[in-house]
Amino acid sequence: MTTTKVAAVFGVGPGLGAAVARRFAREGYAVALLARGESSLREVHAEISQSGGSAGVFPADAGDAGSVSAAFSRVRAELGPPEVLVYNAGAFHMGGILELDPAAFESAWRVNCLGGFLCAREVLPSMLERGRGTLLFTGATASLRGGARFAGLAVGKFGLRALAQSLAREFGPRGIHAAHVIIDGQIDTARVRSMAPGRDASTLLDPDAIAETYWQLHQQHPTAWTQELDLRPAPEKF
Repeated sequence: MTTTKVAAVFGVGPGLGAAVARRFAREGYAVALLARGESSLREVHAEISQSGGSAGVFPADAGDAGSVSAAFSRVRAELGPPEVLVYNAGAFHMGGILELDPAAFESAWRVNCLGGFLCAREVLPSMLERGRGTLLFTGATASLRGGARFAGLAVGKFGLRALAQSLAREFGPRGIHAAHVIIDGQIDTARVRSMAPGRDASTLLDPDAIAETYWQLHQQHPTAWTQELDLRPAPEKF
């Protein structure tokens, strides 16, 4: 299948990644579904297909350069070059500095930061050739502050934010919109609900509402681009 409207979503799980994939599929985009776990990709693929949308399944490890390269080679061959990249992959190893295993720390950094760099390099050449494209990166509260026992997350998220800023400054003048979205709060997923079954839905971020914001970022006119924004539920303290 070949199309000029392709969106690649890396980090497709049952929450935000799936919601973003559905949102772009509704607009007629062929969506490349990327994540390490193939079973979650298959579920989202089936959902999009049943709704009349188009999607492809591309398992990949965000922190492995060879895996990312191979997956995007398949995306280009089977769907076409993406004009949208949403980097939503994330890994979290909670623990104090003296508790964190160095290998686990590095692994989290690879997913939270390096993967964004690897994916951007895969989609930028064709975007530059067309003179347009959108790069969206999912951040977190930890993108702005490193809390105690959160270094395993914050270091990578800080780096991803810096990457998004550098991309915006380097490629914005060439038609590529790079934006970083800080998710300040917990996203409403089945896993989060299972941990706090009585929690009020108003205290959680609705993944479909976040996905709508991602779509709006992609739609922004180049004379009024957002480089960074933050999203949180109304009761969230900040």
